[in-house]
Amino acid sequence: MAEDSYQERTEQATPRRREEARKKGQVARSMELNSFAILFFGVLILLFAGPTMVREMAQVTRELLTNVTAIAGGVENYNRLLIHLSLRCLVILAPVFVALICVGLLINVAQVGFSASAEVLQPKFDKLNIVNGLQRLISRRSLIELVRDLLKLVIIGWVAWYAVRVELDRLIVLTDAEPAGILTITAWALFRVSIKVVLALLLLALFDYAFQRWEYERSIRMTKQELKEEYKLYEGSPQMKSRIRQVQRELSRMRMSKEIPKADVVVTNPTSLAVALKYDSETMSAPTVVAKGARLIADRIKELARDAGVPIVENKPLARALYASVEIGAVVPAELYKATAEVLAYVYRLRGQTAPGATAEVATEGQAT
Repeated sequence: MAEDSYQERTEQATPRRREEARKKGQVARSMELNSFAILFFGVLILLFAGPTMVREMAQVTRELLTNVTAIAGGVENYNRLLIHLSLRCLVILAPVFVALICVGLLINVAQVGFSASAEVLQPKFDKLNIVNGLQRLISRRSLIELVRDLLKLVIIGWVAWYAVRVELDRLIVLTDAEPAGILTITAWALFRVSIKVVLALLLLALFDYAFQRWEYERSIRMTKQELKEEYKLYEGSPQMKSRIRQVQRELSRMRMSKEIPKADVVVTNPTSLAVALKYDSETMSAPTVVAKGARLIADRIKELARDAGVPIVENKPLARALYASVEIGAVVPAELYKATAEVLAYVYRLRGQTAPGATAEVATEGQAT
């Protein structure tokens, strides 16, 4: 059956899958909601515009009866009169048709947004397959739609019968009423019956819309394999990811080669971690991490520091804390101020005793608070 294809689809659809389904014209839309909107606003339009339309149609009828002798005047006169009366009727009914078309468009946009897809208009020859057609006929969806249509027929039929039955007592008095009164009472009775039927249709439309949403979400679900393939598509092939990492490392090296020579000190642990710090009391509120790295990158940082004459200070707790908690370009947090200040003070004292540009590689004992 058609439902077999859903059995392994256990994963929620991704945004890309939803976009692809939308391009194919697969959207959650209820035709019952469209029917309700058109009928409801159609009744309201007739309620407010009905008297004017009746007067106009009465005028058209009088013109027809007045010019009835022209019908016998020949085919040409008959055609002219027919075209004239047809145009008059079209002008009278045009506002109603235009309003209902706008309502139909708006209710569709409200359900699925603005979506135009030419793919739904393309012929699909697989629909001519008898086996596929039989599978669709005996599918779960077809069964639900059959039950829904039967339920719709029963509910609307019962509501219409009950509404007409209530109005019968009011219509009995029409036997002694004037023709205008008969038309008025009958029109209001039809209006009340129509409103009750339309409200019943609203309840069915809401249930149908909920079902269409559920069925749509079910139809676009993905298998685990499809989810993995889409993830790979977003992430790229292993070769592409390797190339991206290589470019990132090269960019990082370029940044380090520019920033490390400007640093005041490089803190190490001392073998596997290195963090470069810079502090300018006039422009910075606290020392800033300008570079950090582990293993090979740490070795590269120390090598650049030596070449630039930046002091390298061993402080294991501080190096570990800075590497773990501070990103490149961020300032040192308050809890590490004291330990950082001790290292910088030591470097400043060292620079006061050493010629500018000289390389010093020393070890101090420090505690990170």
